[in-house]
Amino acid sequence: MSDHHAHGAHGADHGHGHGHDDGHAHGSLKSYTIGFILSVILTAIPFWLVMGKVIDSSSTTAFVILGFAAVQVVVHMIYFLHMNTKSEGGWSMLGLIFTIMVVVIMLAGSIWVMYHMNHNMMPHLSDPTNELHTSSSNAMSGAAQQMNHR
Repeated sequence: MSDHHAHGAHGADHGHGHGHDDGHAHGSLKSYTIGFILSVILTAIPFWLVMGKVIDSSSTTAFVILGFAAVQVVVHMIYFLHMNTKSEGGWSMLGLIFTIMVVVIMLAGSIWVMYHMNHNMMPHLSDPTNELHTSSSNAMSGAAQQMNHR
Protein backbone atom coordinates (compact mmCIF):
# COMPACT_ATOMS: atom_id res chain seq x y z
CA MET A 1 0.00 0.00 0.00
CA SER A 2 1.34 3.44 -0.83
CA ASP A 3 1.88 6.24 1.66
CA HIS A 4 -0.97 8.15 0.09
CA HIS A 5 -3.52 5.54 1.13
CA ALA A 6 -2.12 4.85 4.57
CA HIS A 7 -4.68 4.62 7.33
CA GLY A 8 -3.05 7.37 9.33
CA ALA A 9 -3.66 9.90 6.54
CA HIS A 10 -7.42 9.35 6.24
CA GLY A 11 -8.20 12.09 8.74
CA ALA A 12 -6.27 14.63 6.68
CA ASP A 13 -7.83 16.83 4.04
CA HIS A 14 -5.73 15.46 1.13
CA GLY A 15 -5.86 18.93 -0.46
CA HIS A 16 -9.28 18.38 -2.03
CA GLY A 17 -10.81 21.48 -0.49
CA HIS A 18 -13.32 19.61 1.68
CA GLY A 19 -12.11 21.20 4.91
CA HIS A 20 -14.13 23.69 6.88
CA ASP A 21 -11.37 26.28 7.28
CA ASP A 22 -11.86 28.18 4.03
CA GLY A 23 -10.95 31.63 5.36
CA HIS A 24 -14.52 32.90 5.65
CA ALA A 25 -15.87 34.09 8.97
CA HIS A 26 -18.47 31.59 10.13
CA GLY A 27 -20.82 32.61 12.87
CA SER A 28 -20.89 31.14 16.32
CA LEU A 29 -23.97 30.19 18.29
CA LYS A 30 -23.60 33.46 20.19
CA SER A 31 -23.58 35.62 17.02
CA TYR A 32 -26.55 33.75 15.54
CA THR A 33 -28.47 34.19 18.80
CA ILE A 34 -27.70 37.92 18.91
CA GLY A 35 -28.81 38.26 15.28
CA PHE A 36 -32.01 36.34 15.93
CA ILE A 37 -32.90 38.39 19.02
CA LEU A 38 -32.22 41.67 17.19
CA SER A 39 -34.35 40.49 14.26
CA VAL A 40 -37.25 39.60 16.53
CA ILE A 41 -37.04 42.98 18.30
CA LEU A 42 -36.78 44.86 14.99
CA THR A 43 -39.90 43.02 13.80
CA ALA A 44 -41.93 43.31 17.01
CA ILE A 45 -41.51 47.07 17.46
CA PRO A 46 -42.94 48.07 14.05
CA PHE A 47 -45.73 45.51 14.51
CA TRP A 48 -46.58 47.11 17.86
CA LEU A 49 -46.42 50.62 16.32
CA VAL A 50 -48.96 49.68 13.65
CA MET A 51 -51.30 47.48 15.70
CA GLY A 52 -51.36 49.85 18.68
CA LYS A 53 -51.69 52.96 16.50
CA VAL A 54 -48.96 54.55 18.61
CA ILE A 55 -48.15 57.28 16.06
CA ASP A 56 -51.14 59.26 14.79
CA SER A 57 -49.71 60.13 11.37
CA SER A 58 -49.62 57.19 8.98
CA SER A 59 -46.83 58.75 6.92
CA THR A 60 -44.65 59.15 10.02
CA THR A 61 -45.38 55.53 10.94
CA ALA A 62 -44.35 54.45 7.45
CA PHE A 63 -41.02 56.31 7.70
CA VAL A 64 -40.34 54.80 11.13
CA ILE A 65 -41.07 51.32 9.77
CA LEU A 66 -38.76 51.95 6.81
CA GLY A 67 -36.03 52.93 9.28
CA PHE A 68 -36.52 49.71 11.26
CA ALA A 69 -36.46 47.74 7.99
CA ALA A 70 -33.15 49.32 6.97
CA VAL A 71 -31.63 48.48 10.36
CA GLN A 72 -32.92 44.92 10.08
CA VAL A 73 -31.33 44.51 6.64
CA VAL A 74 -27.99 45.56 8.15
CA VAL A 75 -28.45 43.11 11.05
CA HIS A 76 -29.14 40.26 8.60
CA MET A 77 -26.11 41.14 6.48
CA ILE A 78 -23.78 41.24 9.48
CA TYR A 79 -25.05 38.35 11.63
CA PHE A 80 -26.40 35.90 9.04
CA LEU A 81 -24.61 36.68 5.76
CA HIS A 82 -21.35 37.49 7.59
CA MET A 83 -20.67 40.51 5.40
CA ASN A 84 -17.95 42.88 6.47
CA THR A 85 -15.09 44.76 4.88
CA LYS A 86 -12.71 41.82 5.40
CA SER A 87 -14.75 39.00 3.85
CA GLU A 88 -13.68 37.98 0.37
CA GLY A 89 -11.10 40.74 0.28
CA GLY A 90 -13.77 43.46 0.41
CA TRP A 91 -15.41 42.42 -2.88
CA SER A 92 -18.72 41.50 -1.25
CA MET A 93 -18.94 44.96 0.32
CA LEU A 94 -18.08 46.57 -3.02
CA GLY A 95 -20.81 44.53 -4.69
CA LEU A 96 -23.27 45.61 -2.00
CA ILE A 97 -22.40 49.29 -2.48
CA PHE A 98 -22.82 48.95 -6.25
CA THR A 99 -26.19 47.23 -5.80
CA ILE A 100 -27.41 49.96 -3.44
CA MET A 101 -26.32 52.65 -5.92
CA VAL A 102 -28.18 50.97 -8.79
CA VAL A 103 -31.35 50.53 -6.72
CA VAL A 104 -31.28 54.18 -5.56
CA ILE A 105 -30.75 55.44 -9.11
CA MET A 106 -33.59 53.26 -10.45
CA LEU A 107 -36.01 54.26 -7.68
CA ALA A 108 -35.19 57.96 -7.90
CA GLY A 109 -35.44 57.89 -11.70
CA SER A 110 -38.75 56.05 -11.62
CA ILE A 111 -40.25 58.46 -9.09
CA TRP A 112 -38.95 61.43 -11.09
CA VAL A 113 -40.44 60.10 -14.34
CA MET A 114 -43.80 59.31 -12.71
CA TYR A 115 -44.00 62.76 -11.11
CA HIS A 116 -43.28 64.53 -14.38
CA MET A 117 -45.66 62.28 -16.32
CA ASN A 118 -48.41 63.10 -13.85
CA HIS A 119 -47.57 66.80 -14.00
CA ASN A 120 -47.52 66.90 -17.82
CA MET A 121 -50.47 64.58 -18.47
CA MET A 122 -52.81 66.05 -15.85
CA PRO A 123 -52.06 69.80 -15.77
CA HIS A 124 -55.47 70.72 -14.38
CA LEU A 125 -54.76 68.72 -11.21
CA SER A 126 -51.58 70.64 -10.51
CA ASP A 127 -53.06 74.09 -11.38
CA PRO A 128 -53.88 75.75 -8.03
CA THR A 129 -55.83 78.64 -9.62
CA ASN A 130 -57.91 76.24 -11.71
CA GLU A 131 -57.54 78.55 -14.72
CA LEU A 132 -57.05 75.79 -17.25
CA HIS A 133 -60.09 73.85 -16.09
CA THR A 134 -62.29 76.96 -15.88
CA SER A 135 -61.36 78.30 -19.31
CA SER A 136 -61.89 74.93 -20.99
CA SER A 137 -65.24 74.39 -19.28
CA ASN A 138 -66.35 77.92 -20.27
CA ALA A 139 -65.41 77.27 -23.88
CA MET A 140 -67.31 73.98 -23.85
CA SER A 141 -70.42 75.54 -22.33
CA GLY A 142 -70.26 78.36 -24.93
CA ALA A 143 -70.06 75.81 -27.73
CA ALA A 144 -72.98 73.89 -26.23
CA GLN A 145 -75.05 77.07 -26.04
CA GLN A 146 -74.34 77.83 -29.72
CA MET A 147 -75.43 74.31 -30.65
CA ASN A 148 -78.72 74.76 -28.75
CA HIS A 149 -79.54 78.07 -30.52
CA ARG A 150 -79.47 76.52 -33.97
